[in-house]
Amino acid sequence: MLLDEIEKQYLDTTSIEHRKKYAQFFTPPLIADLMVKWLLGNKDLKQILEPAFGLGIFSRMLLKKRNNIRIKGFEVDKNIYNKSRSLFGKNKNISIQLKDYMYNDWKNKYDGIICNPPYFKFHDYDNKNILNEIEKNILCKLNGFTNLYSLFLLKSIYQLNKNGRAAYIIPSEFLNSDYGKLVKSYLVKNGSLRHVIIINFKENVFDDVLTTASILLFANDHKTDAVQFSNISSLSDLSNIEKIINTYPKNVQTNQTIKFKQLNPEIKWRAYYQEQNSIKFKHLVPFAKYGKVVRGIATGANEYFIFNLSKAKQYNIPKKYLIPCICRATDVKNLFFGENDIDELINKNKNVFLIDAVNSNNKNVERYLSIGEKREINKKYLTASRNPWYSLEKRLPAPIWVSVFNRNGLRFIRNEAKILNLTTFHCLYLNIISESIADLFFSYLLTDISKEIFDDNSREYGNGLQKFEPNDINKSKMIDLSMIDERTEKNILKIYKLYRQSVIDKKPEEKFVKEINKIFLEKFTETNFEKSKKILVQKIQSQTFFFEPNQQIKLSF
Repeated sequence: MLLDEIEKQYLDTTSIEHRKKYAQFFTPPLIADLMVKWLLGNKDLKQILEPAFGLGIFSRMLLKKRNNIRIKGFEVDKNIYNKSRSLFGKNKNISIQLKDYMYNDWKNKYDGIICNPPYFKFHDYDNKNILNEIEKNILCKLNGFTNLYSLFLLKSIYQLNKNGRAAYIIPSEFLNSDYGKLVKSYLVKNGSLRHVIIINFKENVFDDVLTTASILLFANDHKTDAVQFSNISSLSDLSNIEKIINTYPKNVQTNQTIKFKQLNPEIKWRAYYQEQNSIKFKHLVPFAKYGKVVRGIATGANEYFIFNLSKAKQYNIPKKYLIPCICRATDVKNLFFGENDIDELINKNKNVFLIDAVNSNNKNVERYLSIGEKREINKKYLTASRNPWYSLEKRLPAPIWVSVFNRNGLRFIRNEAKILNLTTFHCLYLNIISESIADLFFSYLLTDISKEIFDDNSREYGNGLQKFEPNDINKSKMIDLSMIDERTEKNILKIYKLYRQSVIDKKPEEKFVKEINKIFLEKFTETNFEKSKKILVQKIQSQTFFFEPNQQIKLSF
């Protein structure tokens, strides 16, 4: 998206490495303008806070519209701080401090807070101490995996004056992640959240960041008991959001207006702003009925533990200490991965081995371990917690691999070679039920129906990229395979075997998968009546009704 000239000039003169070090991704002017208009809706707006000041795009816009307000900003990058001082140096209403917002200014309250916080994951910042700051000051217990932008958000909500407003632009990831449950619990308890705007532009809002953005608007005014959810897919949609802002506190009454008492922090909030695909299908059961997904092996130092034939020869490591393992997703081309495929990768000198040095008395292996200690591989985050440091995580080969990142829905691979895999894939382990119908189970996983239902639990990134964590799949639904009669099962398996053979012959016939999908569609698609009934029941179950004494109500279907 287009940036202001000041931000463009900074990008042209500052290295990517420096910007990534400080997680600097600038807000496009059209979005910044929308956020500023929300703050200006507070008639008592006098003192404003910018927790991540950057080059002050929000302040520049605010001062154009109202020049008598006072603004305090925090910035940790001395380089960008100096540039901002030169931009605002003569304005006495602007105070920029070269300090970390998370450790300062806890006692002050503000009429308006506006922010595009740094996007750091939990392992990229002082996670432990900042979490302690949050828990000590606002008495909110959080998950250790919480991203820094969420912590900025919680602190700012805490610092809102009565009738104060806040506007944040942050990744929407926390709305649908496990660590986000505690963040959402605080938002529901606090009651100041007014609007969640999901930005689904075709292009990324932030350059160089694969993430879907969201704008969150807050008002500490008790003027409504509901939260509005909106989706915008183009710049023209911003005008619709502006209308909603201008008519606040009146909410647009749609399926995306949710009462606070109905907001459930335990679920993915995608359900509030995106129609769920599972509503189209009947006879659904928890995925956990058939299997469990866990992440692949994490070595803690791939460049050290991974081998190919050339590296094995270089260090004279005997083959008995090398375990076949898929280390890169791009090495798996087809949905059925067999012994011929791993042999082909080995012969091409691909990195498809892990060194297993536990209980080794081989001198060459011991020499390689010494090299690792000289490189301090033993002191890395994961290796330091293992005993011995060079031991690998215990995993059985998973019969099915699951892709982590996707653009066209989940991808499942049948691991017929029975080898291990790194975190490039998740591991799907079958239980007693699915082991007995493994081919039927995998047939279903190949279909578009399965992808649609799983999509309800995906995590959205920029440019249509999706990510699935193991629990996103484990907590999903799937069709109940026990509802398939014997005749239909035989028909599915017959088509499945034809498809499998076509893939092995390297002439995949996708028509076979379409035939399988059609069979499942015919048996498990809801009729319009069934779908309407399901939607109505779900709405009734999610709402609380209040009746006058002796009032009778009759519901029938």
